Amino acid sequence: MSGSDAVAEAVAGALPPLEAFWMPYTNNRAFKARGDLASRMIARAEGVYYTTASGARVIDAMATLWCVNAGHCRPRIVEAIRAQAGELDFASNFSLGNPLAFRAADAVARIAPPGMGHVFFTNSGSEAVDTALKIALGYHRLRGEASRQRFVGRERGYHGVNLAGVSVGGVPANRKAFGNLIAVDHLPHTQDLARSRHSRGRPAAGADCADALERIVALHDASNIAAVIVEPVAGAGGVLVPPRGYLERLRELCTRHGILLVFDEVITGFGRLGAPFASQFLDIRPDLITFAKGVTNAAVPMGGVLVADHVYETFMGGSGPVVELFHGYTYSGHPLASAAALATLATYAEEDLFGNAARLAPAFEDGIHSFAGMPHVVDTRNLGLIGAVELAPRDGAPGARALEVHNRAWERGVFVRPIGDAVAFCPPLSINRDQLDTVFAAVREALAGVA
Repeated sequence: MSGSDAVAEAVAGALPPLEAFWMPYTNNRAFKARGDLASRMIARAEGVYYTTASGARVIDAMATLWCVNAGHCRPRIVEAIRAQAGELDFASNFSLGNPLAFRAADAVARIAPPGMGHVFFTNSGSEAVDTALKIALGYHRLRGEASRQRFVGRERGYHGVNLAGVSVGGVPANRKAFGNLIAVDHLPHTQDLARSRHSRGRPAAGADCADALERIVALHDASNIAAVIVEPVAGAGGVLVPPRGYLERLRELCTRHGILLVFDEVITGFGRLGAPFASQFLDIRPDLITFAKGVTNAAVPMGGVLVADHVYETFMGGSGPVVELFHGYTYSGHPLASAAALATLATYAEEDLFGNAARLAPAFEDGIHSFAGMPHVVDTRNLGLIGAVELAPRDGAPGARALEVHNRAWERGVFVRPIGDAVAFCPPLSINRDQLDTVFAAVREALAGVA
């Protein structure tokens, strides 16, 4: 069956054979046994809307997986991919090069924080994290500090699903079946409902959570620690907003102890907080920034690492015909992904979507905090266009309430994501005020019916 035939079949409501595809992060048996499966099959998308195989329209209030920042099927991006596929479908960047990869890297570097002028391309956020950690190890080795091999992550942090990312991550369900394969310690997470409930923006209390790094340094000695990796806003761990002064304190401590600071901006990159990167919004300079998702609007897989000049120059300081970093992926800087990235960045700029996110942030904040006081709501939190409503767990069934809200909201034409007992919101930056109001109204209605 051709691709166009398969799409036509899906739009007509016909279901595909189900058994062969092992779905990621899904209860496969339950999903494939659903009686309403056509209502959960996405047949097409446009703007902020999905259309299901059953014909329903659903507002994608999660940018699907924190990634479709410009909205779905944007013409400039679609045409760039189509044209590039007919011009140059693939060329390796191992000692060769394709012009689009260089242009895409330059375009990303131009909107990056000052002093972060170099990009190493990967194919996903998971690969970007592994790449950043390897760069950190190599950097210290080149500087004569090869003993720096430990990493510090954070509880409830999410850094993808490759083995290193799972190890530095702090989501227990991701780690329990696999354990740690690298030397890792974890900082405590920053959520403290006793001190910072229903905070609008960055909580006032909690900067002292960063001081746990001093205890880790005292235990292992800084000479053995390569890098600290954190999300500026923890996404998949439940949308945890950094307290005022917390990330600033981490930057200060890392600098003091010669430890690299890595910001995982796979979610916060490309406008989520109203600036190109969260590090600019927060005015904090990390040494490495991982990105993915929004760089191509998720139209073609792509990720990467922004590298501070002082780190890059350490690798380039040698001489002779030596590969500076023995690392890379077959598809690093893939021509189609690079074309999609260039078109995506142009769309963001032409439509001022980062500015739109900043302008909508106050209304989004009001919408998130409108849930405060509703039954079962124990916290509301937000920063930029990312937020969460946390619910009290149901006795003996943690996560059940948030899942029920998700299901009831879907029936009302809105997609939000359950994360444990939290309901997460992360709309496309192209959403408008009326669509935002529709999202919050549908979720309030869904929550009102939950016991």
